Amino acid sequence: MTVLGKSSAMPDAGGANSGYLLSHEGFKLLVDCGNGVFAKLREHSDPAEVDVVLITHLHPDHVLDLYPFSHALTYHSGRSVRRPLLWAPPGAAEAFATAGAVFGAGSQVSDAFTLTEYDPVLELVVGPLTIVLREVPHFVRTWACDVRSEDGRRFTYGADCGPSDAIVALARDTDLLMLEATEGAGPHQGGGFRGHMTAEEAGGIGRRAAAKRLLLTHYSDKLDAAALRHAAEEQFGGPVELAAAAARYTV
Repeated sequence: MTVLGKSSAMPDAGGANSGYLLSHEGFKLLVDCGNGVFAKLREHSDPAEVDVVLITHLHPDHVLDLYPFSHALTYHSGRSVRRPLLWAPPGAAEAFATAGAVFGAGSQVSDAFTLTEYDPVLELVVGPLTIVLREVPHFVRTWACDVRSEDGRRFTYGADCGPSDAIVALARDTDLLMLEATEGAGPHQGGGFRGHMTAEEAGGIGRRAAAKRLLLTHYSDKLDAAALRHAAEEQFGGPVELAAAAARYTV
């Protein structure tokens, strides 16, 4: 898994929003495609070689670079007629059509990709990978994903989410769990509905899920990275890694 962008909603200086490229046996899966991700993708792969794009939710910092991506597929891919699969949440087709009309892009996204709104209760089988989805608490409907290879290796991505038993259940015994730390080291201040979590809470979820490795993402470069790591490790009970642009992780 290569980190193309790990920023929270405000991009890091020189960074990009959420985007993660998974490669397995020549198959390429891009999970989320936020601001700046497409340019980073081009540093690591020919965009036309991406087989599937999976979108966890429809916030701009997770989808906006579908527009430059679709532009490249439409106008810069030669005579290729290959259309990558685009798995997106319920309501995505209408959302992309509305945004396309506003941007003057028309149906460019749905024309460039083979767009399917996933049924979150069903497993997605894409090439050599199987994806299990689980809805998690956020400010729009959002699905975490557990990506499994045929030999049983697993990568679990919590997407944007507040603390939740759902992500604990989805990630049980996973090889690599990637969780957000948008709210800083912790502890959380205030009450009300939670759509994000702290590093401290991410560490606790990783421990409860018995994840083999924990990786923090979706944190701002304005936060103290050492404090995030320490807070997560205190709860996780072991080493915690912090996602960084262009960093690669092997499961």
